[in-house]
Amino acid sequence: MAPPQGQMRPGRQLAVLGLIFVVLYLLVFFAGGASGGLKDRLEPKLGLDLVGGTRLTLEATNSVDGRPPTAENLEEARQIIESRVNAFGVAEAEVVTEGNRNIVISLPGENRDLTEVGSAAELRFRKVLKAADGSGAATAPPPAATPAPSGSATPAPSGSAKPSGSAAPSGSAAPKATASPSGGQGGMAPAPSASASAAPSATPSAATPTPSASAEPVPQSVEEQRKAVEQKVGAAAWAAASGLQAPADLSADPSLAEKLKPFAGLDAREVAVLPAAMQFNVPQIGCAQLDKRPPASISAPDQQVVACEDGAAKYLLDQAKVLGTDVEDASAVLDQTSQWVVSLDFSGPGQDKWTNLTREAFNNTGQACDATALGQDGKCRVAVVLDNEIVSSPEIQGVLTGNSQITGNFTQKDASALAGQLRYGALPVTFEPQEQQNVTATLGASHLRAGLLAAGIGMALVIIYSFFYYRLLGSVIFLSLILSALLVFGALVVLGRQIGFTLTLAGIAGMIVSLGVAADSFVIYFERLKDEIREGRSPRSAVPRAWIRARRTIISANAITLMSAVVLYVVSVGAVKGFAFALGLATVLDLVVVFLFRHPIMTMFARTSAFLSPRVSGLGRALPPRTAEPAKPRNQRVKEA
Repeated sequence: MAPPQGQMRPGRQLAVLGLIFVVLYLLVFFAGGASGGLKDRLEPKLGLDLVGGTRLTLEATNSVDGRPPTAENLEEARQIIESRVNAFGVAEAEVVTEGNRNIVISLPGENRDLTEVGSAAELRFRKVLKAADGSGAATAPPPAATPAPSGSATPAPSGSAKPSGSAAPSGSAAPKATASPSGGQGGMAPAPSASASAAPSATPSAATPTPSASAEPVPQSVEEQRKAVEQKVGAAAWAAASGLQAPADLSADPSLAEKLKPFAGLDAREVAVLPAAMQFNVPQIGCAQLDKRPPASISAPDQQVVACEDGAAKYLLDQAKVLGTDVEDASAVLDQTSQWVVSLDFSGPGQDKWTNLTREAFNNTGQACDATALGQDGKCRVAVVLDNEIVSSPEIQGVLTGNSQITGNFTQKDASALAGQLRYGALPVTFEPQEQQNVTATLGASHLRAGLLAAGIGMALVIIYSFFYYRLLGSVIFLSLILSALLVFGALVVLGRQIGFTLTLAGIAGMIVSLGVAADSFVIYFERLKDEIREGRSPRSAVPRAWIRARRTIISANAITLMSAVVLYVVSVGAVKGFAFALGLATVLDLVVVFLFRHPIMTMFARTSAFLSPRVSGLGRALPPRTAEPAKPRNQRVKEA
C-alpha cells in the first residue's frame, strides 16, 4: 500500500545514501591510481607530522639592504617554487607562504635536502667577458656545454633539419665541441649560411676596458656599506684594488699582493657590495666568498657581475641581455643521436633578445669578451646564471634566430634538472635557506597514534553519553557517527589521490571538533521531538513535525561552522589550513548523514512499539503514561431461589 501523499518514504533516502557509499568506495578501491594490496588502497595520504619527512623554511628578500618583497611577488615566487618542486618529481610536497618574507616547503614521507629548490631564484643570460681561476689567475676556461638550434634552413646531409652536438656542462670532462650543421659533434650552430671564419680573433686583454667602480649606480645604503669596507681594508688596499686592471698586474708588481691581503678577510656580505671589477680583479677574493654572497647582490640585470662556475672558474659577466621571464619553456628531450639535450623555447620578444645576444657573442661586438673567456672553438660564451651559480656557459656557434638546444653529455636526470631550472628559474625575489627540519618516521608514528587515540576517546564519550541519556535513540547517534566516519575516511583516501590532500595532526583535530558539531544536531532534533510530544502529539506525528522545525536550526548551525572553516582555510597557512579543511569536510558529510540517514531512520523507529515506551525510547517523561484499561465486569448468574 502506497503511503499518503506528502508522507516521507525513508527507503528512498536510505537507498541514495547506500548509492553514495557504493560510488565512494568504488573510487577508493579502483580509481585514482589505486594499486597494491588492500592496505595500500585504504591508506590516506598522511602529512609530515604523522609519517615524518622534511620541512624547509626559505627567507625572501628583494635587495641587498634586506627589504621584504611585496605580497604579489612572494605569492608568484611560491607558485614557481611549487612548480619547480613538482618538476623534481616531488608532487606531494606542500609549499606555503608564512608572514611577509618566508616560504615553507614540506615534503612528507622522506628526508631530502631541499635547499636547492630555492637556491636558483633569478635566471639571467650574460655574456662572459673575462675568466680567471678561483684565486684570480688567468686561466683557460673549462669545456663548455654548447646550445644548438632546434632547426636549420638547410637540411643536413643526413636528411635531418635539426643539427645536434655533444659537449659537457661547464666544468665536466668532454670531447671538444665543434660547429657542425650536419649533426654529430656539433655545437650551438648558426644557420648554415654562417661561417666559422666569421668569428674574429681573440681580443687581447689589454684592449678590454675594465668597468669602473664609479660607473655602477648603487643605492645609497650600498654606497655606505662600501665606505665601511674601505675603512676596514684601509685606504692603500682600496686604492690598489681600484686601480687594478687585470689579474696579470699582480705578477708585474709583487708588492700588490701585500696591499691586497685585507680583502681575503672580507666575509661574503662585504664582498657583495664591492664593484664587479674589484671582485674579479682582486685575487684575494675567491669563489669561496663569491658563492656565499646574498643572491640579490648579483640580481640587477643592468649591471656587470662576477660569478663562479663549479667553485673553480671566476667570470666577469656582462649585463643580462636575456632574462628568465623571456624563456617560455624548457624541456629535456632526446635528439636524433639519442643524446639528452635541453630544448629552449623563447617568447616573441624574448626570441629577439636571444637572437641579438647570440649575434653579439658570435661576432664579439659590444662589450668584447677577453681571450680568457673564449670557448674551445675560439668563440664567446653566454653564461646561464641562476643566482650566484653558473649552471652552464655554452659557446655560441652562430646567430640563433629560432629555438635552441643546450647539448652536452647529459643524463636524463641532469637534463631534466637543468630544464626545470630554466623553466622555473625566473623568481621575482631571492631566497636564503633558514631552517631545514627533519621529522623521523618514529616521531610521526607516535603523533599518529596520539591523534587516533584522541579521536577514538572523543567518539566513545559521545556514544556513551548518548546511550545513557537517549537510550534507544542513542543507537541512532551511534550509527550516524559510524556512517560519518566511513564517509570521511573514504573522502580522505580519494582526495589524497586526486588533489594530493594530506591528513595532518591538525586535520585530525578538526575532525574531533566536528564530533561536537554532529552531537549538537542530535540534541536539537531530539529535544524538539520531546517538545512536540509534550504538546500532545503522538510520537508518529511528532517525528516529521520535529524534523521540520529542527531542520532550519541544524542547517544554520552547520552553515556557520562551514563558513568559519572556509574563512579559516582562505586566510590561514600551514597546519591551520589543514585543520580548516578537515573541519569543513566533516561538517558537509555530517549534513549528508543528517538528511539521508538520521531523519529516515527516526521515521522508521516511530512506527515501532519500542518507540512508545518511555523506558526504552529515551524520550522519558515526554511520552504520556500508559493508562490501564478498566476491568470488564464478570458475568454473574442469578440463581433462583
